[in-house]
Amino acid sequence: MVSTPDLPDRVRLVPGDLDRLVVDAPSATAEIYLQGAHVTAWAPQSQAPVLFTSTASAFQEGRAIRGGIPLCFPWFGPGESRDRSPAHGFARVRPWELVEAVEEGDAVTVVLRLTDDERTRAAWPHAFEAIYRVTVGQSLTLALEVRNTGPVPARYDEALHTYLAVSDVASIRVRGLEGVRFTDEAAGTEGTESEPVTFDGALVDRLYPGTDADVVVEDPGHGRWIRTRTERSHSRIVWNPGAEKAEAMADLETREWRHMVCTEVGNVWPDAVELAPGETHTLTAEIAVGTLDGEA
Repeated sequence: MVSTPDLPDRVRLVPGDLDRLVVDAPSATAEIYLQGAHVTAWAPQSQAPVLFTSTASAFQEGRAIRGGIPLCFPWFGPGESRDRSPAHGFARVRPWELVEAVEEGDAVTVVLRLTDDERTRAAWPHAFEAIYRVTVGQSLTLALEVRNTGPVPARYDEALHTYLAVSDVASIRVRGLEGVRFTDEAAGTEGTESEPVTFDGALVDRLYPGTDADVVVEDPGHGRWIRTRTERSHSRIVWNPGAEKAEAMADLETREWRHMVCTEVGNVWPDAVELAPGETHTLTAEIAVGTLDGEA
């Protein structure tokens, strides 16, 4: 078990193959693994779980967790060059330091930290400090601050690869990207969304660069909407593996693909962040939930 700062009563560190934090705030509960600073669960007191995490996920050192909110850094996917490994960078499989946890009214904020070492510099030759603030409340607020602590400029991708829990992906729609250009990574084509995104069982993998649009998932089966709103984030990604791809994924149970959708935010590929020595960039995202008869 790692050494930790003093924690408030509403935060417990649970040791295991992967140490995790269990947060029981007055307004919401959450679970955060120190490996990857990975939020795997969040639910306001009045709601069913908002995040999806696969029951087949491997909770093992050095292996990515399937679901929740993987933190992609310093590249996204295989990188813009399509040859980077591991997928989505090293941050989601590295242990993060727990800096503090603080009660703030009816919410709890957990602060985690990652810095460069010999292994990270072998994969990405830059010195950095990343601070991740996770505020668990009636909404979930995530703030990723990256500082270039090295002597040369650094360029990086970042994304919050959010898996949302839905009743049935075939009955939902993703609203907010109408009129936005996208690249279809599955088909290798480009287009512009003319209507909300829907799902028919095929792979959906779309990157929307150059937009800061709010993205809203409307889920009639759960009678709710889930909205993601950001600051200093200019990329959106919508992903669902569909039936065929899901069948080949060892860390996703059969038909679990029907109960999740990824609506990701970040700054990736053409929107990558460039930091001069000493500069800092902070991406902030807020996830909120409401009933379909209320305003999203």
